[in-house]
This record gives sequence, structure tokens and C-alpha cells, in this order.
Amino acid sequence: MLFESPSVDRLVEAFRRLPGVGKRTAERYALHVLSAPAEEARLISDAVRNARECITTCSQCCTLTETNPCGVCANPARDHSIICVVERPSGMMAIERGGAYRGLYHVLNGALNPLEGIGPDELTVERLVRRIEAGDVNEIIVATNATAEGEATALYLSKRLAPLGVSVSRIAHGVPMGGGLELADGLTLSHALQGRTRLG
Repeated sequence: MLFESPSVDRLVEAFRRLPGVGKRTAERYALHVLSAPAEEARLISDAVRNARECITTCSQCCTLTETNPCGVCANPARDHSIICVVERPSGMMAIERGGAYRGLYHVLNGALNPLEGIGPDELTVERLVRRIEAGDVNEIIVATNATAEGEATALYLSKRLAPLGVSVSRIAHGVPMGGGLELADGLTLSHALQGRTRLG
């Protein structure tokens, strides 16, 4: 049987390493790759290999990039006095899609999680500190996720960065546009109330 093949097992396990991919989805991906024309499978493997060879880490903000520094850090039109701190490059991408933010970024490459052995030394916190000490940074916007780990990271950053003389703010978390209050959990509503703004 096909799934008794060691090479297929390795392929399924490779797909299972992707975030959000369970066993059945990994099996579907493996079957698709194996059933597709050889050229399509080669295109996928070549794209992965090429991306791994071409993509590096920005020496300034620590995001993934094909140029160093990345396009955001190298853009003189960006506001270099504000840095938005995110957990991963995906957070940076999400904020950029919104189109409203014009400052710089810093990617932590994770969040504090003592149970998994992730402390400040495993993140890029000290690189952020050096950026603040070396430049004209006035404000840090902490945009970590609304999870226990994200909140702990935000609290740690506020304490670590306070002595550096920069303003440290936290993005508001609340009810999404189009979402009803009855669908929101208590923590979300609590954050929404704390992050309220004045009308008029």
C-alpha cells in the first residue's frame, strides 16, 4: 500500500511540520504532489529551494527579506522615529496590508514562553535595544499577539525599554469590524474597553 512506503511517510511528515497542517491535510498534499506531473512537483521543490537560498534576515529589523536591509528599513519616506514590534514577519505583513502605518518594524521572532524555554535571550530584544540607543527613535508600538505569551512579552518590553527614554505603547485589541458584541469573549471586550478612544 502507498502509505506503507517510507519515502511517502517522510513526505507526509514534512508537510505536517507546516503550521496548521494535520495528518489528513498532509496526506492530501503528499498525494497531490505524487499524482501531479513530474514538472509540477519539480516547480514546487525548486521554488522552496530557491526561496531558502535567496531569502535572508534583515540586519536592522530582523524580518525575512531578499535584500538587506529590507525595503521598509531602506525607505527614506518611512518615519524612522517609530518602531512597531511584532512577533513574526507575518505580523508585519498584516500591518502593511492595512496601509495606515508608515514607521519601521522590529521582528522578535517569537514571544516569551518559559514552558517552551523561550526567554528574552531567544528573541531579538537586545537588537531592538541597540536600535533605540543608536537612533532617533521616539516611540515603540508593541503589536504582539493577544495571547498569554504576547501579553507577557508586551509587559516585559515595556519594563525593558522604559529606561531608554522612549514612549512605549500597546496596540488596542477589541471587537473586529462587523463583529457583534455577543460573539466576543470577555478578554476581548475587556481589551476593547481599555483601548477606547474619544469620539468628537
